[in-house]
Amino acid sequence: MLLNENDIKKQIVLTKEEELIGKRIVDAAYKVHSSLGPGLLEKIYEICFCHELSKKCNSVQRQIDIPIVYDGISFSEGLRLDVLVDNLVICELKAVDLDNPVWEAQILSHLKLTGKHLGYLINFNVPLIKHGIRRYIK
Repeated sequence: MLLNENDIKKQIVLTKEEELIGKRIVDAAYKVHSSLGPGLLEKIYEICFCHELSKKCNSVQRQIDIPIVYDGISFSEGLRLDVLVDNLVICELKAVDLDNPVWEAQILSHLKLTGKHLGYLINFNVPLIKHGIRRYIK
């Protein structure tokens, strides 16, 4: 199959570091979910997830505010990321029963506004965590 120029521009190639961080994120989510199971508050999963990641990654930041630049003005109260790993990968965490389509838009917007390429949406309130992990590349 031949790719046209627009398809080639749309393809994002992740770095080895981004791919490694992604594997560590999935491993951390599995470990936390297998230890705690579903049904807890998002904050509990976030704390434990970040603890697991901090054992494997250089930097794990929780609940960080990202300024938004609009019309040439920087607004400091713009965006809040649940977790930012090694300043490269965004993780949006949930602990809810029902999926909401706005979450996909949220993670894609976060990637666009921060210039990051890789993000994960992780819902811990599922019987099997493999059904709660979604990877997004922008």
